[in-house]
Amino acid sequence: MAASSSSRSAATSAITAALLVVASLCVHGAAAQLCEDYYDDTCPDAYDITRQVLIDAHQSDTRIFASLIRLHFHDCFVQGCDGSLLLDSVPGMPSEKTSPPNNGSARGFPVVDAVKAALEDACPGIVSCADILALAAEISVELSGGPSWSVLFGRLDGKTSDFNGSLNLPAPTDNLTVLRSKFNDLELNDVDLVALSGGHTFGRVQCQLVTDRLYNFSNTNMPDPTLDPAYRDFLSQRCPRNGDPTALNDLDPTTPDTFDKNYYTNIEVNRGFLNSDQELKSAAEAQGTTAPIVDQFASSQDDFFRSFAQSMINMGNLSPVTDPSLGEVRTNCKKVN
Repeated sequence: MAASSSSRSAATSAITAALLVVASLCVHGAAAQLCEDYYDDTCPDAYDITRQVLIDAHQSDTRIFASLIRLHFHDCFVQGCDGSLLLDSVPGMPSEKTSPPNNGSARGFPVVDAVKAALEDACPGIVSCADILALAAEISVELSGGPSWSVLFGRLDGKTSDFNGSLNLPAPTDNLTVLRSKFNDLELNDVDLVALSGGHTFGRVQCQLVTDRLYNFSNTNMPDPTLDPAYRDFLSQRCPRNGDPTALNDLDPTTPDTFDKNYYTNIEVNRGFLNSDQELKSAAEAQGTTAPIVDQFASSQDDFFRSFAQSMINMGNLSPVTDPSLGEVRTNCKKVN
């Protein structure tokens, strides 16, 4: 799967050219497209303001960077990158926050609110909550040692929340067939699936998401045979039978707060924490599809970083609201104006 240096150079040139075309088409209104310089004139300090809020938040919460990238992911996978995840429940419209994939798990909302407040002070009514999620994700990865990329802006905030849609988010218990289907439904391919899963290279996860693999895999009353025995013993001590289901564990026990390729090197030796992680390498279907991509990223952090940056751009382009008749710039991310 490893691409030649010439093919990688050609791919990089093509991506750069495509982004330049997108940037040149940045306009406002119903025909708007996302672009890098959207806020250059209206809120030129948006990046610096957001970055400082995140740095301040990280001083008291080392998990926040991983949490913020997950918010962007969970927002984009449900009716597009429209900030719908941030809305509180109102009569007749339950919040995506309260759905099982998010409730008690998705976190970082106060930090998003703090970024919004700081941006409203500097340039009121300009930067959307959906764009804040995209920008916060990029800054979080960069501050954790990962790649940077040119975030495209111009998303408006949607006016609805889709509780039912959030029930279909990619789940940690999904097998590879289901994962590939969910990504394919959004026109994201196997590289996107493997690269974006690399977001699990930092952050924490609750015991309840691994106990089945430890004690009752596929209702067999046996552990998952793909789990490395030494890692299984380690996790069994951290997550004993009938233990606290909300106890936290490192997704990557080697470098838990650093954005690097160790997620893939862990999977290579059967030390993926979640079933959805290990499936990328160990599922029968993975051979010839996702497994060679895991191999490539495990051997080259540069390849992982390049692919992750592009996949984040791809995900960030999922059904953005750009028509002012359909969206708005919320003054408070929790509610429509």
